[in-house]
Amino acid sequence: MSAATPYRSTPVFDEGSLPTALRGEHSTKAGVWGVIRVLEGKLLLTWAAPPGEQLLEPGSPGLVLPQQPHHVTPQGPMRMQVDFYDVEPELP
Repeated sequence: MSAATPYRSTPVFDEGSLPTALRGEHSTKAGVWGVIRVLEGKLLLTWAAPPGEQLLEPGSPGLVLPQQPHHVTPQGPMRMQVDFYDVEPELP
């Protein structure tokens, strides 16, 4: 089975350019998985349902399930990007 390929990716954001919409609670659409990849620094991923948190760093991406409410909080200087998939991706 081949690895899932993202069908779309966001631009690379830093702590200054990270959109307000991503800092507030939001979710992906039905059938869409999001993988948050930190390129530099640290980012806190917080899920509202089910509740939880994960500190993301380079090499340690975060998975957002379809329609799962969540938000992100930069932990100082960082660079990150989100990849979107229409099938559940495997994370390292």
